[in-house]
Order: sequence, then structure tokens, then C-alpha cells
Amino acid sequence: MIKKNFFFKDYFLKSNNFKKNKQKTKKVYKSLLNDIKNSKIPLLQSFQNDYQLDFSRDLVKKFSKYKNIIIFGMGGSILGTKSIFSFFEKKIKKNIFFFDNLDVNLIKNYHKIKNLKNSCFIVISKSGNTIETIKNLNLIFKKILFKNKLIVITEISDSTLMNLANKLNAEIIEHKEFIGGRYSVLSETGMFPASLMGLKVKKFKNLNKLIKNKNFVSALIENVAGIFTLNQKGINNSIIFSYDSNLNNLGYWYQQLVGESLGKKGFGINPTLSFGPKDHHSLLQLYLDGPRDKFFTFLNFSEEKNKERISNEIIPQRMKFMKKNLKFIVSAQCQAVKSVFKSKKIPYREINFKYQNEEELGNIFTFFVIETILLSRLFKINPFDQPSVEQVKIKTKEILT
Repeated sequence: MIKKNFFFKDYFLKSNNFKKNKQKTKKVYKSLLNDIKNSKIPLLQSFQNDYQLDFSRDLVKKFSKYKNIIIFGMGGSILGTKSIFSFFEKKIKKNIFFFDNLDVNLIKNYHKIKNLKNSCFIVISKSGNTIETIKNLNLIFKKILFKNKLIVITEISDSTLMNLANKLNAEIIEHKEFIGGRYSVLSETGMFPASLMGLKVKKFKNLNKLIKNKNFVSALIENVAGIFTLNQKGINNSIIFSYDSNLNNLGYWYQQLVGESLGKKGFGINPTLSFGPKDHHSLLQLYLDGPRDKFFTFLNFSEEKNKERISNEIIPQRMKFMKKNLKFIVSAQCQAVKSVFKSKKIPYREINFKYQNEEELGNIFTFFVIETILLSRLFKINPFDQPSVEQVKIKTKEILT
């Protein structure tokens, strides 16, 4: 999954700063292990196999009969679920629809959904008062359609969503108060939808095993130390370069995790997404020859066996390489970019998913979360709040009222 010979090994070969930061990272990792052992970071409980999810098998069975699953949420309430669905899209036999922005086109798409009677509705909001989620729900709400088919995931509080759920006698799954949205992917927020998709939720959760795995810990410490060293040099733009569209939503999940957790007090890492090979024809020139303020994370699946039907009618002899299957060509393009990056000493790391299973995706969720928490300790900031975002929410309500 995380390759041991990622970019830091060559990029920091003679860097004393990297060596010093590696020692610092080992210290904060040891401190983190102690905090996990003493349950001082409650949100990490949901990454452990013995975490008790607040829904029953009977509830999953009740709602698994529906062909369509329609999910409302914003930010951390939905990005993790979108990542899971995209990762397993080829094996999931249900239609999943996401409403995660205030956009009239999303509502138009809702009215195009076939067989709404064979649909269940999941509404997720930690606070129960998220403006966008409540408004989207209001735009399409019909009491008859929602009756006995609505699941609400929210904190137990006197909120708009909680009051609506009680009024409609909807199923209520508690969103634990101690789990922030962007850290909630392996809690009820992500695992209830994953259960309806037919996935094995227990297999996502391997924190206790991973923190004892030498390869995992080694990769974690070197990645954190490397990113921190890059940041000290002014290289603080983290580009997620996805070479498979089924991994794009994982990139968006990472973007929120890193942006909201680390962007404070003048510190931060600016996470953005790029898509290969499409962006070879727009952004690659900038990446190769522009400001040296970026590092890259390549996302891809290992090459699949050729299953596509290939027609050779339009391919001339001079372009016979085009007879290769699509996945092979895309992988070659990705390999070429990494080769040029290496020659230009542009820092990158790569994550290749060998297997499309729950354990593989759960491991990378865990890796990125722990990586983010460790970086926050090196930056000496709180990774669990987002005070400036709260200011915007308050100002929005003032303007609207």
C-alpha cells in the first residue's frame, strides 16, 4: 500500500533537517501511542475493531431491501461515504445518490431518480443544524415518501434534524459528540451506509494491529518527518494526483482532513486534487517547470488483467503501442510522470492499492488520520477544531436573518 521506497528516501538522502525531524516524529508518535493506550483521543476509538457501532444488524437488514440509497450531508458527514462507495463501486449492487452541496442541478437530478418508492433516505449532520443539509432535505421532502424509510445520523440534542426525526418517527443513529465530522468515516457516519452497500465494516478497522506493524509505523514516521521538513522549506502544497476516477473521492476526503485539521495559526498544508492523465494537458507544465512549492501523492490501483475489447481498425503501425489495454496505457503515463519528477528532484510518494477490499481502504484511512494528528503535534496546533469556519457559519446566519 504505502511503498517503502517513497520519495523521501532519495529526496532527503543528505538532509540533516530530515534526520532531526525524524527523531522528533518518533517522539510524538510515542506520545500518541501512549494517548491511544490511555483513551485520551476518543475519536480514534472508531478506528478500533472493538468499537461498538450504534446500529443493529436488524436495522441494516430492514433497510438493505431498498435498491436506491439517497444520502444527504456536508463535508465530513458524507465525504468518507463517497470515498467508500467510489472505491467499491464496481461490486456494489445498489444505486447510491449523494446530495452534498446547495446546487439546483442536484435537485434536478433527484427528480430523475427512477423508482423513488424503492428508496431509503439517510440524513447526516453532527450538529443537526447544518444549513445546506436541512435546505436540501426541505426541497425534496414528502412525508408519504419518507415514512418508515428515513434514517437520521446526528447528535442527541435539541436540533432541527433531531426534532424532525422524532416527529416522523424516523430511525435515529447517534453521532457521537466526541467524533468530529472529518474523523468520522469509520464511525456510524460511514459504516451504516457501508453496511447497506453490503460491505464488511469490521474489516475496515485495524488501528490496534497497524500501530504494531513495523512497515506501517516506519512509513508513517518517514512520511510525517518528510512532509514536516518540506513545509519548513516552504513546500506546502500537497497535490493528490489520482490516476483512477474511483479514487478521486478519497482525494476529496483527504483534502478536507488535512485542510481543516492543519490550516491554523499561519501553518498548514494546502491540499488540492489533480487527475491523470487529463491534467497532463493542462497542469503538468506548471508542476514540472513552475514554482517548487509542491509535493505529490500518486493514487492508483495495481494493473488489472485486460478485459476490454480492443479494435485495431484505426491504429496505424507507427502507433502500435496503442493496442495495449487502457489501464496499461494510463499506468505508463503515470510511470512517465514519476520518472520525470525523479529526474527533476520533485518530491512525491505513491499509494498503489493492490486489493480492492475493506482492509486496504481502512488502512489508508487510518494512515492519513494518524499522519495528520502527528503533523499537528509537530506544528503544535489543535487538529480537532475549525474556529475560523465557525466564524463564517455565524456570519452566514446573521446575514440570512
